[in-house]
Amino acid sequence: MSFFKKIFSSDKKETLDKGLEKSKSSFFAKFNKAVAGKSKVDDEVLDNLEEILVTSDVGVNTTLKVIERIEDRVAKDKYLGTSELNQLLREEIAGLLSETNSGEATDFSIPETNKPHVIMVVGVNGVGKTTTIGKLAYQFKKQGYNVVLGAADTFRAAAIDQLQVWADRVDIPMIKQEMGSDPASVAFDTLESAVTQNADIVIIDTAGRLHNKVNLMNELTKVKRVMQKVVDNSPHDVLLVLDGSTGQNAFEQAKQFTAATEVTSLAVTKLDGTAKGGVVIGISDEFQIPVKYIGVGEGIEDLQVFNKYEFVDSFFK
Repeated sequence: MSFFKKIFSSDKKETLDKGLEKSKSSFFAKFNKAVAGKSKVDDEVLDNLEEILVTSDVGVNTTLKVIERIEDRVAKDKYLGTSELNQLLREEIAGLLSETNSGEATDFSIPETNKPHVIMVVGVNGVGKTTTIGKLAYQFKKQGYNVVLGAADTFRAAAIDQLQVWADRVDIPMIKQEMGSDPASVAFDTLESAVTQNADIVIIDTAGRLHNKVNLMNELTKVKRVMQKVVDNSPHDVLLVLDGSTGQNAFEQAKQFTAATEVTSLAVTKLDGTAKGGVVIGISDEFQIPVKYIGVGEGIEDLQVFNKYEFVDSFFK
């Protein structure tokens, strides 16, 4: 497929290559062992490939789709050598991701239809939610947008303090109340302030506890309902942050949050410290929710807009 011949932005691509190094090394160690001594893609190679994809946290359902696609190509092409298998994998997985991530953004931009554009961020504690919000705010500000943060995770004092650190670092306003305050009240105040300031973007942090899905659902529903009193149809994006290093646990978190609220996009963090990068492929396909951002390092610039072609090129390079 010709899209793999395109030239990627060098700095961003180098960071992505480095961030996925552990995942790529782990995958190819298994892959090379599976095809050693084989010249043709046969049932044994496909069985081994299936196992490799599952153990690389791509997920069972997505793995079966990929294997089925490759089997169809093998049947169509009659003879397919193992030397061509890597390229075939890249093409089929990119094709799979295209079905969910079609027309994704190429930079940190927002639709011009909503002002302010309201993003509600959800996710369990420890996944990098606050860091993702801070880096996202930084990137939006760099694009010239006026951004306001709302600290509606009032369950933990540390959550408010951590978000304040990022607001100070990026030099953008943050609306907060005391720990234990009503999250919906914080969201309401944040949106009122954003409208007054003629802000372009509002990012609302929310509590990250999953011990009771019914309570979570009720809380998020209330926050959304209250926000709509200030800004029509808000939030315009419900961004679920997942820790890529947790592998299959990230699948479970995605399942819980998509059951509790309508998630419209995903951010997958901490991909640089893990060999579980395949989870991006599986979660995107399994839940049919586009991956919008990925975290591939600790630096403030290391939150990237997800590009399926760049990702697959780095993973299977």
